[in-house]
Amino acid sequence: MKGPSIQSIIRPIIVVGLCLTSATAASQASGPSKTVLGPQNPDLYHGANALLAGDGEEGVRLTLLGLERATNARERTSARSNLCAGYVVLKQLEIALAYCNEALADDDRYWRAYSNRALVYIKLGRLEEAEQDLQQAEALAANAHTVKLVRSVLLDVTNPVAPEIVIDDRRQPADEQDD
Repeated sequence: MKGPSIQSIIRPIIVVGLCLTSATAASQASGPSKTVLGPQNPDLYHGANALLAGDGEEGVRLTLLGLERATNARERTSARSNLCAGYVVLKQLEIALAYCNEALADDDRYWRAYSNRALVYIKLGRLEEAEQDLQQAEALAANAHTVKLVRSVLLDVTNPVAPEIVIDDRRQPADEQDD
């Protein structure tokens, strides 16, 4: 049985970024609270939606614009994490790795960036580093679905499941053997 697809792993990563970039200004403002309807950073929001829809190029483009306009550390870290995921989708792994590293430089407890970077390392064949990042992600978010998916991808590479039943279709059906 084949493991989960890259897209099925990237989607939960991006959904989290989408939620983070849609935070209201009231939670971040000092002074009187106010309510903001809609996303605080529309480029990050629409970039995350584009990535969720499978449009890696548009998602990365909008997320880069959103990163330029980010107003706080949480938005920057979320944007960098989404860019890491977006560049994985675009198969530009070295760029993805750079954004994962930047997200972790912002917040070394951001488990999503460890999970993303583990996926990049798997794709690059750097399996020991992938294992280290997965252990870190598991320590920070043991029950996170995304971390479990990336773990299964690593296991598919390091310890693939061999089928227990092999069908030999070279034999002819029994009624044709009598001819």
